Amino acid sequence: MQFIDEAKIYIKAGDGGNGSVSFRREKFIDRGGPDGGDGGNGGSIIFQSNSHLNTLLEFRYKRHFKAENGVSGKGRNMTGKSGAPLILKVPVGTQIFSEDGNLLIHDFTQDNQQFEIIPGGKGGLGNSHFKSSTNKSPRKRTEGEIAGEMDIYLKLKLLSDAGLIGLPNVGKSTFLSRTTAAKPKIANYQFTTLKPSLGVVYVSGEEFVLADIPGLIEGAHTGKGLGDKFLKHIERCGVLIHVIDANSPHVDKDYLTIRNELESYSPLLKDKTEVVCINKIDSLGERELTKKVKLLEKVANKKIHLISGYLNIGLEAVLKQALMEIKAWRDKT
Repeated sequence: MQFIDEAKIYIKAGDGGNGSVSFRREKFIDRGGPDGGDGGNGGSIIFQSNSHLNTLLEFRYKRHFKAENGVSGKGRNMTGKSGAPLILKVPVGTQIFSEDGNLLIHDFTQDNQQFEIIPGGKGGLGNSHFKSSTNKSPRKRTEGEIAGEMDIYLKLKLLSDAGLIGLPNVGKSTFLSRTTAAKPKIANYQFTTLKPSLGVVYVSGEEFVLADIPGLIEGAHTGKGLGDKFLKHIERCGVLIHVIDANSPHVDKDYLTIRNELESYSPLLKDKTEVVCINKIDSLGERELTKKVKLLEKVANKKIHLISGYLNIGLEAVLKQALMEIKAWRDKT
């Protein structure tokens, strides 16, 4: 399924039905009173979050959405049928913005949340409402209310407990495939991952959601490379698993490059808990690996996990550490 995380759409609620002008007409009843029914209400536009969805694909090919109008009233005080609400289902993590993308209207953070963004128009009143002692045959009625309409901007930020970050081709997709049932594309070239992938990790009798975020490069927060298209998904991760390639001649620079991109994109990313790993340790000798670990420890100022996604070495220790940090993060939120 194609991953779409942004969409602009037009929405309009249903208009209210018009009130009716009618008079009672029955045998042996002369000049029956007014019996015009009210118009039905128009349908509302409602968004509903659904945890089984993970893309905004539905909104890429259909951009206009309109709820049903209310039906006009009829004689014999018959109220018109109200229009059905239009319920648009979106993934958990979807944000609704104004057309220009600046004003946040609503943020879906849990499953099965509903948000009525535009109410349907109210139905008009039939002439039976306007009968009085001085006017027993009113021909007045009101028209249904014209419902609101607007253009909106949908943005999806994936919700996950932990996110895999790092430069392209450091082994994040291999890590995800080894630790979850997800099957991301894996190859030995940059930007193999062109969309975020999610998987569920089971460790120590518990589980958490892990996201593989496409590789970042220097200048990503300004739109370079794959740009800042995927940085927004990292904002909602509770813990970051930072993967460094052991074969890089500058592991310290690689680490700082990613940290700079995160902090330049959003202050929210600066203080996120981070588990740091050197991957592909099977490709280096012990002496060279020790040097790189010390070099990375100086800039990261935290424990460095040694792993090999290819040989499945050290992964469980990373997952246990991540789980511990995730539980602490959950307690705070």
